[in-house]
Amino acid sequence: MKSGRDLPPILADKHHGLPSAFTPESLLREARRQKRILDIPVPEVCLLDPDGDIVRRLRADGRARRHEGWACYHTDLFVFEIDGLTVGAIGCAVGAPFAVLVAEELFASGCKLLISVTSAGQLDGARPPPYFVLIERSLRDEGTSYHYLPPAPFSESSAAVLNALHGAFDGFPAPVLRGATWTTDAPFRETAEVIETRRGQGLLAVEMEAAALYAFAQARQRAVVCFAHVTNQMGRVEGGDFEKGEDDGTAAALQIVRRAAARLGYG
Repeated sequence: MKSGRDLPPILADKHHGLPSAFTPESLLREARRQKRILDIPVPEVCLLDPDGDIVRRLRADGRARRHEGWACYHTDLFVFEIDGLTVGAIGCAVGAPFAVLVAEELFASGCKLLISVTSAGQLDGARPPPYFVLIERSLRDEGTSYHYLPPAPFSESSAAVLNALHGAFDGFPAPVLRGATWTTDAPFRETAEVIETRRGQGLLAVEMEAAALYAFAQARQRAVVCFAHVTNQMGRVEGGDFEKGEDDGTAAALQIVRRAAARLGYG
C-alpha cells in the first residue's frame, strides 16, 4: 500500500475524523460582522438549484423574497412558500465544491433538510428526456467527497431517507426513477469511451454535485436528498436538447421538493 507521501494530494493527509480548523460558523460570523447582517435562521427546508431556473422563475413570478439574514459571500438566498411550506432556495451553486460550501453554510444557519434538484445528462436511453431520478448513490469522479470520506467508488444516500421516500412519487405527472448517477467535475471531458463505460456500470445520468453532497451528509450526519432532472443527451443530438419541459420544469421540480419534504417530516 502506498504511503501518504506517495499518494496523490486528493487522497493524502485527509484525517477524516479530525475537526476542521476553518468552519462555516466562523466564516458566517465574520461575514455578518462585516456586512452588518442580523443572525436570522434560514428555513428548515432548503433547495439547491444549480441551474438557477427555479429561482429565476420564482423571482419573475413575484413568489420569492430575499432572505435578509443570509451571510454567504458568494450567493443570495431566496425564500418562498409552496403548499404551506417555507423553503429557502439558492440558485447557480453548480459543481461539487460550490454545492458543498453552500450546504455547510446552510446547515450552520438553521437548515435541517437540504434538497438538490440538478439538471443532468442522460446515460440510460430507455426513455426520452425530461424526467427525474431520485439519486440513491453516485460515482465519486470529483474531488470534494474525498475531503469528507475515505476513498470508495460511490457516495450513498442514507437508507433512512430512501426508505422514507419509498412510493412518494407514485402517480407523479413526470417520471421519477431511482438509481445511481455519475458525478464529475469536468463536464467537457465526458468522452464517448467513458460515457460507454458509465452506461455499462448501470448509471442513469451524469451530474456535478450528488457524490459530494452525499459524502458531506454522511460525514456531518445531515439530511440531504439529491434529484437529477435528466434534461439532455449532452448535445449529442441535433436540436431539441437541454429542454426541461413546461416553465423550464419549475412546477414539477417544486412538487418533487414538496413531496420529498413532506415524506421526510416537514409540512
